[in-house]
Amino acid sequence: MRKYIGEISLTIVAIIWGSGFVASAVSLEHYTPYQILAIRFLIGVLLLSLVFFKKLKRIKKITIIKGSIIGIFLYLAFALQTVGLQYTTPSKNAFLTAVNVVIVPFIAFFIYKRKMDKFELFGAILAITGVGVISLKLTAELNIGDLLTLLCAVGFAFHIFYTAKFVKDEDPVLLTIIQMATATILGFIVVFFKGETSFSMNVEGVSNVLYLGVFSTTIAFLMQTFAQKYTTETNAAIILSTEALWGMVFSIILLSEVITMKMIIGAVLILCAIIISETKLNFFKKETIEEAA
Repeated sequence: MRKYIGEISLTIVAIIWGSGFVASAVSLEHYTPYQILAIRFLIGVLLLSLVFFKKLKRIKKITIIKGSIIGIFLYLAFALQTVGLQYTTPSKNAFLTAVNVVIVPFIAFFIYKRKMDKFELFGAILAITGVGVISLKLTAELNIGDLLTLLCAVGFAFHIFYTAKFVKDEDPVLLTIIQMATATILGFIVVFFKGETSFSMNVEGVSNVLYLGVFSTTIAFLMQTFAQKYTTETNAAIILSTEALWGMVFSIILLSEVITMKMIIGAVLILCAIIISETKLNFFKKETIEEAA
């Protein structure tokens, strides 16, 4: 039961992140990418610290270390994605970021010698194919932006992997607060270093960056950390890759984007990936056993 609660929670996270594409686009009209990162993580750490203030009194040194590690991976991934987007197309940026879904099982295999589940690995490859069909335009050129985005995918893969590893022994709330605090500190160091200290108070900009801070950051990352306690890191990566699918859905609903055959094929591939990784195709095995009987 807990497994399903975790996976439903991760699906909600992917839906929230998908809806965040629109808020990000509007926010970029009023703030620099680095300002948005710093603000959204600051909102996250402030809200979580206020709500879970009593838990902070019981925080341990090892929790701070583990939370800081995933916080560094989180900020580096977002920063590399942001810089990469300045040199490549949004479609390639979205696709290459989603490559993390394939990287996660290899991290487990090469660093911790953990056996790869063939169904999860096939599901991961199918999921990235689906994301590619949805987001990619036919171009084979690679540039510095693509390389930075690939590095961002590595960052997100390590973030997902170590979140799953650390949350088994640590309080998910405290882990989330520490990673947010770490990302906030790194975010404002970059903002000050780049001299981007003037922040817009435009109502449209503030409301959209608040949405990113409250929903796409505070609620989403808290839910992700909790959910990864009850599922594998590869499964988590596959479910979170549906962010591209939900981004497409919200683009159709809010931005009146036209549905294409590419979108339908990509959506079907992603859904097949989730079914394969979740069920291990056990329903076929049952049918074979029944036929044999």
